Amino acid sequence: MLDILGKEYINVARAKGLKEISVIRRHAVRNALIPVVTLGGLAYAELLSGTVLTETIFAWPGLGRYTFQSAVGLDFPAILGITLLVAVVYLMINLVVDLSYAFLDPRVIGQ
Repeated sequence: MLDILGKEYINVARAKGLKEISVIRRHAVRNALIPVVTLGGLAYAELLSGTVLTETIFAWPGLGRYTFQSAVGLDFPAILGITLLVAVVYLMINLVVDLSYAFLDPRVIGQ
């Protein structure tokens, strides 16, 4: 955020006479949130993949434990179904992240 506040377009917004809160809300925060949204999407995908280990260690019932039991028992249709489900969820997360880029930075729409 401090890096964004030193950019030229922030100084131009201040020179136009905008209030500091308006400069921060409309210009700085939107551009500072792009890396945060990216890392948030990746972190959510990592949480999804970590369920196998967590549910197996703590013996919690869930999709992760079912995945582990299917792999040990060589239940190929279950493994394929879970893999497909995880892939679709991961793609949906990436879609939401990409659509949020367009909301945060309208310049992305033209690219």
